[in-house]
Amino acid sequence: MGKHQKAGLLDSVANQPKASADVETLIGQRVEEAVTHAVFGSDLRRREFIRYVGAAGAAAILNSIFPMGAAKALAQGKTGPIEKKNLKVGFIPITCATPIIMAEPMGFYKKHGLDVQVHKASGWAMIRDLSINGETDATHMLTPMPLATSLGIGSQAVPFIMPAVENINGQAITLANKHKGVKEAKDMKGFKFCVPFDYSMHNFLLRYFLAEGGVDPDKDVQIRVVPPPEMVANLRAGNVDGYLAPDPFNQRAVFEGEGFIFMLSKDIWPGHPCCAFAARKDFADKNPNTFQALFKAIVDATQYAHQASHRKEIAVAIAPRNFLNQPVELLEQVLTGVYPDGLGNTKNVPDRIDFDPFPYHSMAIWILTQMKRWGYIKQDVDYKKIAQEVYLASGCREVMKSLGYKAPAQDSTKHQFTFGKTKVFDPNAPSDYIRSFVIRRA
Repeated sequence: MGKHQKAGLLDSVANQPKASADVETLIGQRVEEAVTHAVFGSDLRRREFIRYVGAAGAAAILNSIFPMGAAKALAQGKTGPIEKKNLKVGFIPITCATPIIMAEPMGFYKKHGLDVQVHKASGWAMIRDLSINGETDATHMLTPMPLATSLGIGSQAVPFIMPAVENINGQAITLANKHKGVKEAKDMKGFKFCVPFDYSMHNFLLRYFLAEGGVDPDKDVQIRVVPPPEMVANLRAGNVDGYLAPDPFNQRAVFEGEGFIFMLSKDIWPGHPCCAFAARKDFADKNPNTFQALFKAIVDATQYAHQASHRKEIAVAIAPRNFLNQPVELLEQVLTGVYPDGLGNTKNVPDRIDFDPFPYHSMAIWILTQMKRWGYIKQDVDYKKIAQEVYLASGCREVMKSLGYKAPAQDSTKHQFTFGKTKVFDPNAPSDYIRSFVIRRA
């Protein structure tokens, strides 16, 4: 049913003096009439068909070849029946996963008709492979991962979609206590760093920070992948000098007296995306109503987490062993932005981490430029096309509006960087942007 047909149908029914239940019945009847006419073309053929198979048989056959229930739900502005109620959603135990995690104990999945078990994984390769293999239905991912996996970079090529960002900001550069005299990137030459994954904002923001300071991230330092839960131990053992990592492991280093927070990632790119809710495209295609319900639950939880007044309540909800397994006090420091920095200061940075679900295409394009800049992407790519296929900006806009939240009007925007010389990223000129950097591989 086209958009204009649907509008006309709703208008004609709305003008009749019926109760809401009668209106829904009339809409359902009109849908059945429209489908029947499309199939048979005339009342004579329809009557002949019913005479041969019976009314019940005719209805069953029509439903087998056309999703009548879904069409009626669409005409009435409803989501159709949920195909799969019991779901498993993967997550890594970091504060970036807050919406995905809190949606279980705080009832957001149940609110949208789902029974979801969140499933903890230790590292990003593991969580990617669980999703690829169908062992989870949807998953927490770093925002570059759906792009990389869809392109077959670092793994087999499997089409993924990213309907919503989970958190913005929420990372930091943490250094070992012996480096308290470090003031800028050039002081870090020779350092050993770790990041949680190659295809991560952590890796790309660390590289951006170092290169803007004149340090070549491939020649002047070492960067290796370490799962987030193992980072503080590596700092303690002297295996690394620092890391750009998700919380709570920046704050955990301070909590344990092993390191200090050198710089928040928001001071490189304010409002940058970090982690996201993602799913295999085939899961969404085969289970559109389940996917839509899950999408709504995540957006709902993300918007709830955006409210600063909810942060302490959320810290309690995500602290238990089966979730983050961290002290509530530590999580409150991260989520509220009132925290000790390990240098004797108590900082008050309310947007140290924030939660905003909208997946701008321009975010994807920036990530792709960095994958190209550092040699992760070898071939020429259509930045805009890939961004549109993976980051579901228009879908997120519709879900946000359906839940009563304000959504951006545009799918892309220019992004302001506050560190270094390259201040503004224009998504309409990605190749020029890459060429503007002195230190690059491409």
